[in-house]
Amino acid sequence: MSRYTKSSYKQARRVNYSLLETGKELLRKPYGPGQHGSDRKRKASDYSNQLKEKQKVRFMYGLNERQFKKTFQEAGKMAGVHGENLLRLLESRLDNIVYRLGFAPTRRAARQLVNHGHITVNGKKVDIPSYQVKVGSTISLREESKDHKAVKDALEKVQSRVEYVKFDENKLVGTYLRYPERNELSSDIHEADIVEFYNR
Repeated sequence: MSRYTKSSYKQARRVNYSLLETGKELLRKPYGPGQHGSDRKRKASDYSNQLKEKQKVRFMYGLNERQFKKTFQEAGKMAGVHGENLLRLLESRLDNIVYRLGFAPTRRAARQLVNHGHITVNGKKVDIPSYQVKVGSTISLREESKDHKAVKDALEKVQSRVEYVKFDENKLVGTYLRYPERNELSSDIHEADIVEFYNR
C-alpha cells in the first residue's frame, strides 16, 4: 500500500495548516509550495475549499485516500453527527493514541513504533496502526521496548496531554478514557466541508 514519505512541511503549506499541530511548518514560509505558491490570489470555489479540508485532515492523520473514505463511510453508520464521528474514529486509531500519549513526537513516528511491534493494547502486541482502540483500553510498550531511546526522548519532551487519555509515568501505561468532545479538537477543522465533499 502506498504511503507518502516526502516532506510533511510541503503538505502543510499546501493546505495552509500545521499538520504537526506545532505551527513550525508555516513559520518560515506561510504560503503554498512551488514557484507560484506566494502569488495565488484567485478566490477559491466551494469545491476547492471542501477538497482542501478533506486533504488537510487526511494528511494530518496520515491516511491514504482509500483508508480515509472507508473511515468516512464507517462514521456514517454511527449514531450522531457524521463529521464528528469521523474525527472520533480518526482519534481512536492506535497510531494517534500512541502519539497523544507521548510515546512519539509525531503521528508518523507513532505509526512506525506500531508497525515495528513496540506497542501493546490490553497486554497484547498490536502492529496495525489503523487498529481502532476501544474506550477503556490500556496502551503500553512491550517489556523489551521500554528502554527504546526514541520513546524516552519523546516522553521527556511532553508538556501536556489531551484530557481523554491518562498516562502513568512510572509504569509507562496509557489509558484511552473516552471519545474526545468536539471542543477538544481543533476549531480550525471544518468537518462539515468533508461531509459535503463526499456527499456532493
